[in-house]
Amino acid sequence: MVPLILLLVAPLAHFSTVSASPLSISSTPSSSIHESTDHVLRTINQTKRETSGYRNALYFTNWGIYGANYQPQQLPADKITHVLYAFADIGSDGEVKTSDSYSDLEKHYPTDSWNDQGVNAYGCVKQLYLLKKRNRQLKVLLSIGGWTYSPKFAPVAATDTGRQKFCDSAITLMKDWGFDGLDIDWEYPSSPSQAQDYVNLLATCRAGLDTYASQHAPGYHFTLTVAAPAGPQNYDALDLPGMDPYLDAWHLMAYDYAGPWDTTTGHQANLFLNTDNPPATKYSTDRAVADYTARGIAAHKIVLGLPLYGRAFEGTQGVGLPYAQSQSQSQSQNQTQSQSQSQAQNQNQTQTQAQTQDNGVMLYRDLPRVGANEIWDASAQASYSFDSATGELVSYDTPASAAVKAQYILDLGLGGAVYWEASGDKEGAASLVGVVAEGMGGGGGLDETENLLGFPDSRYDNIRAGVPGE
Repeated sequence: MVPLILLLVAPLAHFSTVSASPLSISSTPSSSIHESTDHVLRTINQTKRETSGYRNALYFTNWGIYGANYQPQQLPADKITHVLYAFADIGSDGEVKTSDSYSDLEKHYPTDSWNDQGVNAYGCVKQLYLLKKRNRQLKVLLSIGGWTYSPKFAPVAATDTGRQKFCDSAITLMKDWGFDGLDIDWEYPSSPSQAQDYVNLLATCRAGLDTYASQHAPGYHFTLTVAAPAGPQNYDALDLPGMDPYLDAWHLMAYDYAGPWDTTTGHQANLFLNTDNPPATKYSTDRAVADYTARGIAAHKIVLGLPLYGRAFEGTQGVGLPYAQSQSQSQSQNQTQSQSQSQAQNQNQTQTQAQTQDNGVMLYRDLPRVGANEIWDASAQASYSFDSATGELVSYDTPASAAVKAQYILDLGLGGAVYWEASGDKEGAASLVGVVAEGMGGGGGLDETENLLGFPDSRYDNIRAGVPGE
């Protein structure tokens, strides 16, 4: 059955020729990335990459098989390097466990037999393993936590016993399911003691992964990543240098910069600030990247997040301007930016139609809405659509803005891109995942490190045997 998860919230063929407004907004992105002094001087970001290629990582949710009807077989495996399978739950004792056993392990797809002998994994777990067999560059990570389960981190991470239980059980799930690593999504540590607990948790998991590899997969490196905040009040509370030695990548959640908690409309995933229109850009990706690198995080370890959804505002005259708030939106003004930047964990399970929800979230695949024009803010390097007849404004990435972000990744020497979440993308030329993959060099430019298929101690007979015959 569908997991009872309480979530706070959770295609463009042409760019319009809307004329520029007084707010330095134009209809198409410029051919070169916006230059800023910090951008030019940040030479640390131009250091030589230490990986085999760029990451193109995609969150895939275990609830997406229901309302969105998005199955693991639909993942664009030839265009991505990592799948982040979200989310595993956390018990009060620290045990990492399935949040939906039917989706994870029990659902039978048309090619699955009902007559197999032994104990076997089905559901998304088996299908992800099959994708790994057919696409050896595709690594699958178990993503743990997310906004809904994040309150469970603090008490578990506070003790040696809790941390050990967490990491041991996470690694057990990883090897039982035939995955290639872990993605930790704690939103967010809020005190110095919790920041230190997070460091200790990562250290314990890194040690556990290395020990497991030495015993069961000599020479293989299991990946450890985190979902990283882009809001200063959240990353300022983290011990970034303390966490970094244990991590392979930081998945920067560079979205949800604006939403129903604000009194004005705004860009939700802009690269830069628009100094001519401050209400439109309260946060920026470039600021977050600059702060991370200034604290010693290598640029090639920062993976830029892109949303596969839009943030909608009703009854407005433009970006950075007031809008008509519903009662739920007015109440949500009291939310902090910690809450506003939790979209990588909060996508609504039933959000499958092109309609505005109370939380104002729309899937990218349903955009732009009929009657809306797409507009480019050259100062912010951000796209949005606007319907002057209805006053509806939706902030989201387009193929054009995704191409600009791909160039930004190359210019700054970042580690690649990551997207929330798979069911929101379009197919074909309008796929944001595909546009960025191509911008980072296509198949030849992406990380081709091989995944692991051998899990001799998996509890599941078919995973242990390599899912033979399929």
